[in-house]
Amino acid sequence: MRWRALVAAVLLALVTTDAQAATQLRIGLQDDPDTLDPALNWTYVGRHVLQSLCDKLVDIDAQLNLVPMLATAWQWTDEGKTLTLTLRDKVTFQDGTPFDAAAVKFNLDRELTMPGSRRKSEIDAIQSVETTGPLIVTIHLAKPSIPLLAALADRAGMMVSPKAATEAGANFAQHPVCAGPYRFVERVVQDHITLERDPNHWRAAEYHFDRLVFVPITDSTVRLTNLRAGQLDLVEQVLPTDMAEVAADKSLLDIEATGLGYSGITINVANGPKADNPTGKLKAVRKAISLAIDRDALNQVAFDGRFLAGNQPFPPGSPYYDAGFPVPKRDLAGAKAALAGIGPVTLDLLIPTDPVRAQIGQMIQAMLAEAGITVNLFQTEFVTLLDRARRGDFQADLLAWSGRVDPDLIIAPLLGCGAAGNDGHFCSEDLEAALAAGRASPDPAVRKPAYAKAVAVLQDELPVIYLYHTLWLYAAKAKLQGFKPLPDGIMRFDGVRMAP
Repeated sequence: MRWRALVAAVLLALVTTDAQAATQLRIGLQDDPDTLDPALNWTYVGRHVLQSLCDKLVDIDAQLNLVPMLATAWQWTDEGKTLTLTLRDKVTFQDGTPFDAAAVKFNLDRELTMPGSRRKSEIDAIQSVETTGPLIVTIHLAKPSIPLLAALADRAGMMVSPKAATEAGANFAQHPVCAGPYRFVERVVQDHITLERDPNHWRAAEYHFDRLVFVPITDSTVRLTNLRAGQLDLVEQVLPTDMAEVAADKSLLDIEATGLGYSGITINVANGPKADNPTGKLKAVRKAISLAIDRDALNQVAFDGRFLAGNQPFPPGSPYYDAGFPVPKRDLAGAKAALAGIGPVTLDLLIPTDPVRAQIGQMIQAMLAEAGITVNLFQTEFVTLLDRARRGDFQADLLAWSGRVDPDLIIAPLLGCGAAGNDGHFCSEDLEAALAAGRASPDPAVRKPAYAKAVAVLQDELPVIYLYHTLWLYAAKAKLQGFKPLPDGIMRFDGVRMAP
């Protein structure tokens, strides 16, 4: 009878393994995130993880409306200089401590004062934060800033446990504690990040996987291969050239959403000695680079024509897109004319290590060579690239910005004077004035002319050479149900489950 007991034990182990696998969702990411501290995080892939780890004060819906999350209501008063938030009751952080007005004040103060905070420039209109009730927060602004609420729908609005953040100090990111539906378990850099469902979360019943495992795989083809092999359940950033094949595979789902952001070449114009080169110093050179690039060719070759060519921070479908600056056709003669009298130009361009952006870099290199510009490509691991750019150790880099709901947040965090994300240290009084005018009013009739002025400055100075606007492309197992990506591209897992 012992053999029967042994077989039964083996079968039980197999059933247990299958049950565990059924409650675990494995997600393939394009890159390994940087820090998991919302105040310091600066990667798009990091936002995927943080969305499940850290609830925000507000969120967005499919129509880009701001909707309640940890704040259930809000009100602007004092001509846009005071924002009052009413908070959700009976919410706790993952360490069991209460979420309340004092916690919100702690988080906003932390983001404004923490060394290296990436959120400071997003919320720097805040003058003071006042707890006017156990669940009431009054935010006083030095000047009107309508985009503030939209900023709270991203990492600036992600709430971390004051107790955990205070006790951990600079080591908080090693074991972050927030108020989201999943709590941190472990991270092995360049291998995986594991989160487990928090049964005490205020929406715990809407989350059906016990664990989320995020796996960074920089090669899009390898990610898709792992999905087909059953090693992953969902992957982001599918190659546009692979989407037709995914759609034809009955074992897979093809999923897409229109994005809010852009990809482009950021130029170091004033961040240290590496800005001292013709591209960094002369906008005529930047103009030549823009004219020499065939944006339509980039889209057709690398993205199967699915993306949108672009030359502005706003995609053509945005109400803030300025039709007065249409996407230029390639003008090689114009590029050479812009370089007349300047002499030979050499540009060092940092690009991430994934094959798609390597291909884009190679195409740009060849296009600019025809205009007389020598481009040296340096493939750099993603987080290392971000660090080099922050320190000014670059001449130019090829990166994307995922965009935000508010037009101000598509420009200001990367090109505002002194902004934490302004790696090239571009600073323009005209741009600052245009952005200030756009922030001051909720009226689109006032905001659109303001951002048109901002676009005009960027077209003239070209601190970023905009290239294209992406779609968010995903593939998943056919049994995955309920996954509905939003325009910000961030993966949300409420209501998502795996069919039997």
